[in-house]
Amino acid sequence: MRSSYRAMQVGTGGTLELVERPTPTPGSGEVLIAVEACGICGADANDIDRADPALKPPRVPGHEVVGRIVALGPNTPSIWEVGSRVGVGRLGGHCNECSECRRGRFNLCRNQPLVGSSCDGGYAEMMIARATGLVSVPKELLSVEAAPILCAGIATFNALKKSGAEAGDTVAILGIGGLGHMALQYASKMGFRVVAVGRGADIAMDAMGLGAHRYIDTEQENAAEILNAMGGAKAILTTTGNPTAVTALMPALQPEGRLIVLGVGKDPLPVSTGYLVGAERGVIGSITGSPFENEKTLDFSVLAGVRPVIEIMPLERAQEAIEKMRSGDAKFRIVLTIGDQTNADQ
Repeated sequence: MRSSYRAMQVGTGGTLELVERPTPTPGSGEVLIAVEACGICGADANDIDRADPALKPPRVPGHEVVGRIVALGPNTPSIWEVGSRVGVGRLGGHCNECSECRRGRFNLCRNQPLVGSSCDGGYAEMMIARATGLVSVPKELLSVEAAPILCAGIATFNALKKSGAEAGDTVAILGIGGLGHMALQYASKMGFRVVAVGRGADIAMDAMGLGAHRYIDTEQENAAEILNAMGGAKAILTTTGNPTAVTALMPALQPEGRLIVLGVGKDPLPVSTGYLVGAERGVIGSITGSPFENEKTLDFSVLAGVRPVIEIMPLERAQEAIEKMRSGDAKFRIVLTIGDQTNADQ
């Protein structure tokens, strides 16, 4: 094993800089991963902007990580071996001690790190990870394909499972980007009547190709009116943090319908209590999920042929990739590659 590895860390001014670091040794219940691919998520920009400038060494972002285990720490469960191809998502591994863990709600563990935020992530050749956060990656998926599914994939897959919608019901997806383009595919494969809601006609063909049965351009059409003319939506999954856009679509919810919030914004979401109570509508938030749920998402993706639409860039161009993502020019997900190991497991 090499004595050092390359990483893109948060430097001065909130920009990423390529550095060489000594290769770490995994501690108890940890593994060392040789990273093959790491997706770029919108949350990465916030992690970079909020990184503590006094942190030594500086933070390494990235939480859509796929690679292979190259070293095991003490007390690592026997299901993990050197050479296993694994993934790590936003949630870095539950503690097995808190009240939520004792109830089996590992995704709600209060003591787990947020990868790329409170611990170093995958914009690097090596990464330490808790064994409780590891996800087994199916051999049928390329590493660059699996990486975005570990965050954007599971976030939308789990949100749709919580929606209360059944096959044949109308489900609206608000925001057709890194999250939304995955939601459209999953919703279609789950048997819903899928309505994509976005801004501009340029995204229409993409939305339809990804599984939407109808695309609504909010710059030209009133989305709530159109959805209500279709009988309303059993569920609305919003991937945008714009509360104005979300509020404008809420009148299209059917009685007992649910708004599932994935997009996080700075401003509060105004909701009429009478509107909720009068027809027993609901608003819920949805976080990513446990490693077991992540594995189910990956398996469903293989079974149903769901894949992220990606642009591949090398690790050294991470700063350029972040800027492209911030500008909105990414279509739909950028994945950083490390070395040549981007093929499916053989």
